[in-house]
Amino acid sequence: MKATNWYTLDIRENPQQFAIFPIIYCCFPPVFVNHFLHLEQPYSIYPLGDSAITFDLGDRIDEALNDRALAIRQHLLKDPFTGLRELVIGYSSVSIYYDPYIIKKKYQPASVHDWVRAQLEAAYEATKNFIPTPGKTHQIEVKYGGESGPDLETLARLWNKSPEEIISLHCSKKYRVYMIGFLPGFPYLGILPDELFTSRKQKPVPVKAGSVAIAGKQTGIYPVDSPGGWHIIGRTEQPMFNIEQNPPVWLEPGDEVEFRVWSLEFGVLRV
Repeated sequence: MKATNWYTLDIRENPQQFAIFPIIYCCFPPVFVNHFLHLEQPYSIYPLGDSAITFDLGDRIDEALNDRALAIRQHLLKDPFTGLRELVIGYSSVSIYYDPYIIKKKYQPASVHDWVRAQLEAAYEATKNFIPTPGKTHQIEVKYGGESGPDLETLARLWNKSPEEIISLHCSKKYRVYMIGFLPGFPYLGILPDELFTSRKQKPVPVKAGSVAIAGKQTGIYPVDSPGGWHIIGRTEQPMFNIEQNPPVWLEPGDEVEFRVWSLEFGVLRV
């Protein structure tokens, strides 16, 4: 009998060995299992408690996957089912929050989770050739360096660059808003120029609202005073979150952001 490693199982060739399948899914991330078990399904679906479910397209930063997640959200919002509460975009995922009681009463499914899962799978199939509506483009003025960007000069020394070079690189491209999270209105923007890739700080530090920061491949803006582990290179006066506005969040997934120099450490305005 041919020996088969658990990590090379193929359900089509070894159906009898998939009694361990539920156990494997409990112990390892769905994307990992799908890859090593050679499943062709290009996504994973998993519950978030009893009133939310996530549709994960790949667990990575990828513009095409983010576009597909946005397309799924737009498709579901065109004709929302009764009981739908909220749709939240991740880098390559969409999470749907719902009221199980209302869905059970309205549609009488045998399983609310399976019914919502079916809505997501149908939306995925319906959006194979769907292009999401383009987002808005925003220009954000930033005061770089000094008290506004206390980590700028540290990064400059670390990378053997001038602060002006780092600023120029940071302002050199448009950034996609992949998702909003961590704090209300905090935009995860990417992808940074390769020269600016950097690890997070070892320990979080107090960060002021409006701080423009970088970490990994990403840049972002702190909407409120908060502890943070990203490197602070500047600050903007543009509010990211305002509870008095509708919507309260200024940026949305799918938008694009351009950073512009408002001033440098010594208040020299860019012409």
